[in-house]
Amino acid sequence: MANSPSRFLSPLRLAAFRQQAPAHSSSGAQVDPCQRPSSWRVATNLGKSFYYAGKGLLYAVRTQRNFRIHLLATVLAFGLGLVLHLSAVEMALISLTSGLVMALELVNTALEAVVDLTLGSRYHLLAEIAKDCAAGAVLVAALASLGVAVWLFLPPLLLLLPQELLLPF
Repeated sequence: MANSPSRFLSPLRLAAFRQQAPAHSSSGAQVDPCQRPSSWRVATNLGKSFYYAGKGLLYAVRTQRNFRIHLLATVLAFGLGLVLHLSAVEMALISLTSGLVMALELVNTALEAVVDLTLGSRYHLLAEIAKDCAAGAVLVAALASLGVAVWLFLPPLLLLLPQELLLPF
């Protein structure tokens, strides 16, 4: 379990972020989180919303090894599906399962960042449980996606093998 928030933001960027969003008002009173502007006011148009989402995806691609692995597996699955001429429904299943795995990987990354931001370099058992459960959710989705891939890819791949190899089966 990584306990350092620096893997998400450099110390300089983290300090700048804390100065940008102080936990207390200028009078020293704590800021009420309910008074924060709604997220739709922060992203003033749809283009900015897509921009911020793209920044999150780019961050995951640049910094998260497992996200890159899932992305590579998705590209390979799509390529194999096209080579094997899978049906539209089968390709949709690959899209859904791959998308679910990558979405959960993004949620896992976000949860880790929030836990690290909250605790810094301190350890807390509940933080470990939260991070481990989020990683476990990604693992469950990845295993389910692998199961779908086996069911979809194995029959056409077996048909490509010479019949002599399949006689014992």
